Amino acid sequence: MTVVDNAVYVTGRRHSEPRSLSQTFETLREAKGMAWIGLYRPDTLEITSVAHEFDIHPLAVEDTVKAHQRPKLERYGDVLFTVLRPARYIDSEERVEFGELHVFTGRDFVLTVRHAESPDLARVRRRMEATPGLLARGSEAVLYAILDEVVDEYAPVVAGLQNDIDEIEDELFAGDPNVSRRIYELFREVMAFQRATHPLLDMLEGLAAGASKYDVDEELRRSLRDVQDHVVRVVERVDAFRALLQNALTVNATVVAERQNEEMRAMTQASLDQNEEVKKISSWAAILFAPALVGTVYGMNFEHMPELDWRYGYPLALALMVAGSLALFAVFRARKWL
Repeated sequence: MTVVDNAVYVTGRRHSEPRSLSQTFETLREAKGMAWIGLYRPDTLEITSVAHEFDIHPLAVEDTVKAHQRPKLERYGDVLFTVLRPARYIDSEERVEFGELHVFTGRDFVLTVRHAESPDLARVRRRMEATPGLLARGSEAVLYAILDEVVDEYAPVVAGLQNDIDEIEDELFAGDPNVSRRIYELFREVMAFQRATHPLLDMLEGLAAGASKYDVDEELRRSLRDVQDHVVRVVERVDAFRALLQNALTVNATVVAERQNEEMRAMTQASLDQNEEVKKISSWAAILFAPALVGTVYGMNFEHMPELDWRYGYPLALALMVAGSLALFAVFRARKWL
């Protein structure tokens, strides 16, 4: 069921709870109060029906049907169209979930269209119904209360992001291979949070500027200023988060580069050590090859080898072996291979 709550209020008190939207429109005309209709992911027919009754501009209806709108504040005649991006922090998954809320406020009605679980508009309604004097101030009071609830729900998100950033700072120098991915994912969440909160500054300034023009109650103006103060603090924290994460990305890149350089140096040193060992092995192989070469030549025992019958052939062969080996040893030693 897309109609979450549907009531008509007279002098700030719940007058009736119509069972259908058509009964709501009829009761509103008779009681001359204010209708507060809460919808959750309504279909096109319901939106069109409400829009026709309250004379909502087709462009605003189109934005509501399509959703995926940026935070904004637009006025179509006597109807104020507000788009908000509420958020909540999911502890079990350590991530931020963003929703979308459309609020239509007219002279005698408030229409809220939620496209996600947050914010908790039932809590807003209970709070407003508990203070009939505030609710009697009209649709502007409901809008400000909704704004206050959305901004208040940002506080746990800020706390959750702060905790995530603290964990990243601890992991940054611990050599965790997954820290780069986590920093990037958190950076994307912070940017999305910025897109949800930064437009609120201009939106609230616009509401404050129009308060005199539309003769908004002074008490509601004070409430609006309080919401503005909260938004400024949230925006400042989010901006600080983005700066911290940008620094974390830079530091992480530096740490990764240093770690890679150390690995390259270690690999280079290992390669150099291996080359030294190869030089030594090759040198000794060459030294041992010289006697083997002489011995192989004189060990062939061909019939016509004059040295075989020579008295000094054997001592000369031995001397040649030793001399060749010593010569090679001297050469390799001079080249520092040995």
